[in-house]
Amino acid sequence: MRYLIVIERTATGYSAYCPDLPGCVAAAVSLEAAEREMRDAVAFHIEGLRREGLPVPEPSARYSVVEVSA
Repeated sequence: MRYLIVIERTATGYSAYCPDLPGCVAAAVSLEAAEREMRDAVAFHIEGLRREGLPVPEPSARYSVVEVSA
């Protein structure tokens, strides 16, 4: 399964979340670390859902990039 993650710059680094997995978040100093932390967070989140016998949401979030002239 492929889940969309959103990574945003913050005052102290980067924060990230997965729209399809509420509560699945991560924060890190670098962009690369934030992505790595989210990979671990998504796997951990799904493992927890399965362990509790809860349904694992299907990936449904999509993205599009909008370009505007400066």
